Amino acid sequence: MVFSPQVEAFRELHRAGCFVMPNPWDIGTARYLRAQGFKALATTSAGFAFTLGRADQDVGAELMLPHIGEIVRAASDLPVNADFENGYADAPEGVAENVRRCVATGVAGLSIEDATGRSDQPLYDLSLAVERVQAAREAIDQTKSGVMLTARAECFLTGHETPLKESVRRIAAYADAGADVLYAPGPKTIADMKEIVAAAKGRPVNILVHGDFGLSVDEIAAAGARRISIGGALARAAWAAFMTATATIAKEGRFTGFANNGGSAPLTAFLRADFRERGGA
Repeated sequence: MVFSPQVEAFRELHRAGCFVMPNPWDIGTARYLRAQGFKALATTSAGFAFTLGRADQDVGAELMLPHIGEIVRAASDLPVNADFENGYADAPEGVAENVRRCVATGVAGLSIEDATGRSDQPLYDLSLAVERVQAAREAIDQTKSGVMLTARAECFLTGHETPLKESVRRIAAYADAGADVLYAPGPKTIADMKEIVAAAKGRPVNILVHGDFGLSVDEIAAAGARRISIGGALARAAWAAFMTATATIAKEGRFTGFANNGGSAPLTAFLRADFRERGGA
């Protein structure tokens, strides 16, 4: 079966080696990352939420789907993986319907989490979580798009008492349920990463880099990862610089927060060149 060039390229990237898939949050950042030579991009639900003045959990599918399409168009020929939260539904049927809508945006891949967003039960019971992955798998298969399905075990990020053990259990179950890629965001040691890779039963594994990570791309690749993403880290870095600069103005009446911004000339030059490359569109 022949898929879109973006889907074919995305699938090829997962067959060998390890690649970094950064996360833009708007048209400008997507185009800039494309120009930096990255081979694929991913949306960030948190980064997009910040642009709306909302928290990550306060943006639903009706806002997220148009944004995903916007990033796909900005990325042009690059594959885009959608950070699709929990599928914006609890029931498998709702996940399936929203997955079909996400595929229609032109993505090459999408991720489904097993976090509920509720403090009383942070993770879906494993049986339901597996049904949700299966529903997403069947929905994608029905589209005949070849879009890659990533299943995420959110044990580290939701404060599970034994995050590695539970991640390993869930990753193995999601591999059996038909996920193309497995992802347990949170581990920061090579040993933990290797356990997750082993649990994936030969399927590609995505590793999240966030905070003061301390490991290089080569070191993460040596642990067996095929893909590295950075979630909302770039967006948070941009917001941190913005908050520091504005706080300095408000509290000290000084503009020292602008000292390292390099001026607008490099960015303007890039934007104008990119605009001409796209034929002024």
